[in-house]
Amino acid sequence: MSLTGHEEGAEIGSRRARGVIAVLSCAGILVALMQTLVLPLLAELPVLLRTTASDASWVITATLLAGAVATPVISRLADMYGKRRMLLLSLALLVAGSVVCALSGSLVPMVAGRALQGFGIGVIPLGISIMRDELPPARLGSAMALMSSSMGIGGALGLPAAAAVAQYVHWHVLFWASAGLGVVVLALVVALVPESPVRSGGRFDVVGALGLSAGLICLLLAVSKGGDWGWSSPVTLGLFGATPLVLLVWGRYELRARGALVDLRTSARPQVLMTNLASIVVGFAMYAQALVLPQLLQLPEATGYGLGQSMVAAGLCLLPGGMVMVVVSSLSARISAARGPRTSLFIGCLVILAGYAMALGMTRQVWQIGLISAVISAGIAFTYAAMPALIMSAVPASETAAANGLNSLMRSIGTSSASAVVGVVLSHMVVPLGPASVPSMAGFRTSFMIGGSAALVAALLALAIPARRRAPVGVLAGENAVG
Repeated sequence: MSLTGHEEGAEIGSRRARGVIAVLSCAGILVALMQTLVLPLLAELPVLLRTTASDASWVITATLLAGAVATPVISRLADMYGKRRMLLLSLALLVAGSVVCALSGSLVPMVAGRALQGFGIGVIPLGISIMRDELPPARLGSAMALMSSSMGIGGALGLPAAAAVAQYVHWHVLFWASAGLGVVVLALVVALVPESPVRSGGRFDVVGALGLSAGLICLLLAVSKGGDWGWSSPVTLGLFGATPLVLLVWGRYELRARGALVDLRTSARPQVLMTNLASIVVGFAMYAQALVLPQLLQLPEATGYGLGQSMVAAGLCLLPGGMVMVVVSSLSARISAARGPRTSLFIGCLVILAGYAMALGMTRQVWQIGLISAVISAGIAFTYAAMPALIMSAVPASETAAANGLNSLMRSIGTSSASAVVGVVLSHMVVPLGPASVPSMAGFRTSFMIGGSAALVAALLALAIPARRRAPVGVLAGENAVG
């Protein structure tokens, strides 16, 4: 039966929407793969790069700092000059960084390449903003949920794959593979993702960008390197002390600046503020289990609580968590459409809390660790799918990239804080194992309680988000400037 002109146009539009969703989701998964790429190499990096363990940690820190600085800047530029253009720039820098890492054999080029890869972290907020501008309202909720959850999906898929590559072939292959995948995704974006017509215009706030970058660098350097430098060292304390001073001066400037990098008045709206605060705590809760569960799986059975799995086997055990996120993200979108994204965020926080509660008494078998990972991942999918909807229903359509970039930055601050806090706990609560010391079961349980507490705080913050009637999907699609 032949289609009418209207039906044919709808079918073409549907295919185009599916293509945009698929390409942008693949871009988000690629960024997550890039972030997990070096995890299987962490113990070997000092030898591979002929450096110390402390200096080798810059391979992780460089990506964190670059991503934190780049995300709000690129997101603001995207609102001004085009989201697709900045998406292509982010992917191109990720590819360039992968090539530099693939060609490196020492610390300095590796750190430089990882910093370039960090610019790709802005891909996810950019993708969500493009979806708001380009997709029909009926598809927007589930598409945003999938895009927002792509970080967890890519991380779950990437860990076993990266571990297998690192174990069986040369480690440079990891970065060549990342570069190749980046080129493919970049080409797909060029072919299938249109440029958004929604622009804010104006002049770029250079002073605001420099001020925010300085404040973030002070904070994240202190958090990520405090363990190496000493938490009471003058450098660490100085950076922690400088952070509020720099950000206060920056905030005063932003309130007066025309075309500010971050619209602090919009960011102070209760719905935006509480969502961003919840993002910090959810990011903390997400990363705490990502640090603990692999160690429990890989510690020797001689400890009495380790499960003696290889790195590849541990990655495969955690893989179902990524699969769960694919399913749950669409469920979260349906609940958000029916009950509002605040409900989805609250449910997700409770599910994360339930996962950590299970972890306090269910870590004796490999399948139990897999189940705990799947439950926490389901909660993360709920929360990550809800947060962009909450943000975008409360900001003007011309500021969606910047608002989503700030929200993504809040999650990064949470994950960095989790790394520092859990790292301190596990390094101080240890038991001897031969000539070395390993984290004790008490340390793992303490980490689970901290992660569960973070989930509880996030749930309370979700309840503090102002209750409102469910916004029409048109608001989320950008038909209305502010919800």
